[in-house]
Amino acid sequence: MNILVSRCLLGEACRYDGRAKPDIVPQLAALGFEIENIIAICPESDGGLPTPRPPCEIEPGCTGADVCAGRARVVSSQGEDRTSAYLAGAAHALSLAHQHNAPAAILKERSPSCGTHQIYDGRFSGVPKTGDGVAAALLQRHGIVCFSETELDRFAKWLRVRRNSDASNG
Repeated sequence: MNILVSRCLLGEACRYDGRAKPDIVPQLAALGFEIENIIAICPESDGGLPTPRPPCEIEPGCTGADVCAGRARVVSSQGEDRTSAYLAGAAHALSLAHQHNAPAAILKERSPSCGTHQIYDGRFSGVPKTGDGVAAALLQRHGIVCFSETELDRFAKWLRVRRNSDASNG
């Protein structure tokens, strides 16, 4: 079974600040997940944004779902509208999920693209709020189960249930 994983969580330096996060591959391998089934994504890079790049946030009071619905924008700390790049990257992630039959994704929490439960408040204050990023919202709207990097235990339980279901159905 294939899954999408944020490239920054695979040790790739693609974050806005040109850095990576700790590589979660050893943790996934310890859970019994086949590493060759990882489909690496970075919706921000895949949407055409450079690395490094100015930080971006979704407008105050809004979430990724609002951006997908055309009710909000993603704006850089310099005031530049980056909405089209975020939407393009989200569409690319969804396309990869469909192409590789990936039913789930492990995404970087608090990212304006990948946040699954939290994003920043849109004021560049460093304050997180409840909400989803643009790619996470689009993936979830299309039935892709999204986990953050802090939910690997929850992912492991989901994976066991999914494998048991697949085994009994096939």
